[in-house]
Formats: sequence, structure tokens, C-alpha cells
Amino acid sequence: MKCPYCNAADTKVIDSRPADDNSSIRRRRQCETCGKRFTTYEKLETMPLMVIKKDRSREPYDRSKIESGVIHSCHKRPVSTQQIRQVIDEIENQIFNMEEKEVETTVIGELVMKKLKQLDEVAYVRFASVYREFKDVNTFMEELGKLLKNK
Repeated sequence: MKCPYCNAADTKVIDSRPADDNSSIRRRRQCETCGKRFTTYEKLETMPLMVIKKDRSREPYDRSKIESGVIHSCHKRPVSTQQIRQVIDEIENQIFNMEEKEVETTVIGELVMKKLKQLDEVAYVRFASVYREFKDVNTFMEELGKLLKNK
């Protein structure tokens, strides 16, 4: 690690501990040449999670897309912001705990529907109607029938 003050390459680590967010390591360093101290943060470099779309194209995972779908589904429902955040965190944890570095949108969509079904049935049906692209009222009624049958 080069010293930011004198560019010397010989620095030593004085202190090392997890950063506040526990996703990186905070290291306090001292330059052997000029004696000045500085802090570095080290984070594991990982490949970004890629999402495989229905048309087989790939794009980087984007949490805001799940947030948008869940928020729209829960609009005017008795679901708090904290509950929405928790559901999204749980979905994201499941996605990132998968072995694969590529996940199909169908897998993500099914996870979202499973969590919404537990959270609020109306939000679930709203999300399912968009996600499954219900073509007519009969398809919508079939999904409602499945929901009522499982009660």
C-alpha cells in the first residue's frame, strides 16, 4: 500500500478491525518513511450478480427493480415501509445465498410472490397479475381460486 502523503511503498498496519457495516475491513496504517498515518478500507471484490431476462439477455442485478414492484403491489395496503424493506432484504439474502452468479428473473419473481403471499394477499395478487401477465379475467380468477383454496 502506497503512502498517500509521500508515495512510499513501505507502510505497516497498526490496527485492523471490521468497518461499521461489517462488509469491509478498516486498517489503520503508518508510513515507514514519513511516519504519517492513514486509514484504508478493504473489501472483497466479487463478480456482480447477473440477472437472466426472459429474452435470455443479461443485466446486472438491480435492487430498485424489486423495490419498485413490491412498493406498487403494496400501494394503499396496510403494509409498513419497514415490512417492505424487510421482505426485500429477505428476498435479496436468498438471491445472494444461491451458488450461482446468474439468476433468472423467473426465480426472482417466484421469490417475490412467495414473500408477498405471506405478507399481504392483495399485494400478492397485484404482483402476480403483472408478473404472470394475466391476459384476461379468467386467468385472474384462477389465481384467486388457488389462493382461496389454500386457506
